Amino acid sequence: MPSRLTTLALFGLAWAVAQADDDVASKTVIGPSNIFLYEGALKLKSGDAEDGVRLTLQGLKTAANPREEKIGHANLCAGFLMVSQYETALEHCDWVIERDPNHWRTYNNRAIVYMRLGRLEESEADIQKGQDLNPKSENLKEVKGMYLDQVEPVREHITIDDRRGGATPDAEDDN
Repeated sequence: MPSRLTTLALFGLAWAVAQADDDVASKTVIGPSNIFLYEGALKLKSGDAEDGVRLTLQGLKTAANPREEKIGHANLCAGFLMVSQYETALEHCDWVIERDPNHWRTYNNRAIVYMRLGRLEESEADIQKGQDLNPKSENLKEVKGMYLDQVEPVREHITIDDRRGGATPDAEDDN
């Protein structure tokens, strides 16, 4: 069962797989144009991050166009996040955002990377940028909740009243 972090990172992968499927529909080609990117995305989506990263790296070597490169790097951002290689994930997130500053899913994943690195101000900025781009994203709302849990944790204050029926412990000893 994937963790909540993995689920949030994987959200962007469904997009990449769907994009590959869209390519198939728009061309009279059977199968995705880059099988390694496609299979890598499927592996990442299923939670097999190590194999997904390996296949995606292989797919990037034969990326046919900037769109395939962007999909590959976006998926590596999520994949390296999943295997806790945060600095490497950050490199791939930055690569995508430099080329497509409107890719809100990458802001979502980079915000998580920044949280894991303890760079909370940058995480907050990415959450805000992502929400500016896609205000209805449930994933970004959850990532913001994760962020708030770190910067403003809820502290439980529970007071237990041991009195029952007005009796005090000393009153019971008198009987």
